[in-house]
Amino acid sequence: MVKIVTGQVMHFRLRPVRHGFTYPVFYLRVPLDELATLPRLGVALDRFGLVSLMRRDFGPRDGSDLEAWVRAVLQSRGVQEADGTIVLQAFPRILDYAFNPIAVFLAHDRAGRLRAALCEVRNTFGERHHYVVRHADGRPIDPRDVLVATKAFHVSPFCEVAGHYRFRFGDRLGFSRLAIDYHDDRGPLIATALHGREAPLTKRAMARALSTYPFMTLAVTARIHWQALRLWMKRVPWHRKPAPPEESLT
Repeated sequence: MVKIVTGQVMHFRLRPVRHGFTYPVFYLRVPLDELATLPRLGVALDRFGLVSLMRRDFGPRDGSDLEAWVRAVLQSRGVQEADGTIVLQAFPRILDYAFNPIAVFLAHDRAGRLRAALCEVRNTFGERHHYVVRHADGRPIDPRDVLVATKAFHVSPFCEVAGHYRFRFGDRLGFSRLAIDYHDDRGPLIATALHGREAPLTKRAMARALSTYPFMTLAVTARIHWQALRLWMKRVPWHRKPAPPEESLT
């Protein structure tokens, strides 16, 4: 079932100054085998609409079969257990605009247990990188589990490409939560979370979300630049953008 999630995004920096913010957002969770149902739920698919989802925004970015692409990527990294539903979690386009700092493909087994996540991270320079996150032994991912990935991609000029991320996928009945903490060589530096309450996507639910967050996708980009300006004014050290990694998958 396609879900709409209304909630918040949170970001908190510990060093060298404390800096945090929380903003209201909504996002979609779409099983890839149900993409074709979006138009009757109030979301245009691969065409302009008040709200839309474009397959070309994700994965290979050519509009091809996203499910086949995700399965091929996971299998290339030895993920054999995720043979069930794959759910895309992302912001939709509103008036044909969206920026997803992170979109996540949640890969489940046939019993509905989360086995792996393919996290697609973007920066404001038009670059992106994918992280495959799973347990080394292939066991299901529990909401209490912490999964670690080495940072390989430049996201913010206020952080170096060093250290690691700690992922937690805290889904519970009716509630969605993704937490990503960034640690450098000195320990915890940034805590982020995206969470909210799930509901079945309907035209009425989408209309309610749009009336509550009418310019949300534009606000995502505007807020990123506003928070960057605030960090610059607080004199947080600035790092030049390095060349992107040769491999697009970690």
